[in-house]
Amino acid sequence: LILNFRKGYRRNDKQLCLTASKFVAHLINQNVAHEVLCLEMLTLLLERPTDDSVEVAIGFLKECGLKLAQVSPRGINAIFERLRNILHESEIDKRVQYMIEVMFAVRKDGFKDHPVILEGLDLVEEDDQFTHMLPLEDDYNPEDVLNVFKMDPNFMENEEKYKAIKKEILDEGDSDSNTDQGAGSSEDEEEVEEEEEEEEEEGEDEEGGQKVTIHDKTEINLVSFRRTIYLAIQSTKQKNSAT
Repeated sequence: LILNFRKGYRRNDKQLCLTASKFVAHLINQNVAHEVLCLEMLTLLLERPTDDSVEVAIGFLKECGLKLAQVSPRGINAIFERLRNILHESEIDKRVQYMIEVMFAVRKDGFKDHPVILEGLDLVEEDDQFTHMLPLEDDYNPEDVLNVFKMDPNFMENEEKYKAIKKEILDEGDSDSNTDQGAGSSEDEEEVEEEEEEEEEEGEDEEGGQKVTIHDKTEINLVSFRRTIYLAIQSTKQKNSAT
């Protein structure tokens, strides 16, 4: 996801940035990814604001803004201060200006329509959660080999292991009927997932033509913004290492 976001940003592909950032936002909400990643992504998007980069930042902020407000008040204050400067001092489209104003209203209402974790998705106990520190600019292995199908000679054995782990995590019943239903439903789920993946790939192909034109429109308060975000990130890292 991080690699996809970076790729989308470099290629000026707004749709890829939107989808990748939304997924990352929910990983942050679920405590899978550390909030430092959120601050770094927002900093990149708002450093040299354009209509498209601000739109991506606002969509991202709506998804994980409440979580960020809880764990890094200094960081989210810096982000909204940057949005305020962009609103008043940058030459952005009226539509994007309206989006920024709506974002301030969302924050004022306490992100009431954008909870940290949606109902029914709070599945993992807090003691079992592990948060990964994933800096935006680190070198990551995309593991492209996983995109190539390879026959598993021990498929049935591994499938039973998967069912046991799934049952433990989701606290499912132990009855044979549930097991049989689970086997059938898992096959259905696999078919649905494959269809959804094909649709997503087609959608990306169709929407890939949308390009982001990034221009350096303002440098006002940029140094202060960078410094504030840097301090917020360092403060967050120190707090995390202390715990």
